[in-house]
Amino acid sequence: MMKKINIEGMGCEHCVNSVKAVLEGLGATNIEVSLEGAYATAEISASDEEIKNAIEDEGYDVTGIE
Repeated sequence: MMKKINIEGMGCEHCVNSVKAVLEGLGATNIEVSLEGAYATAEISASDEEIKNAIEDEGYDVTGIE
């Protein structure tokens, strides 16, 4: 399922790569992370709670998942 994850706290390309790595670790594919838009999109089957916890464990704030 394609999901859009709104993320606060990303400030550089390192942040983008960290979020991509977290999503890859959850089995996501077709990952796109927008630093300017403060969101990521991915084809992912993990639950919203799993996604939120994994990203927040890296120090970012998840403000919504659609």
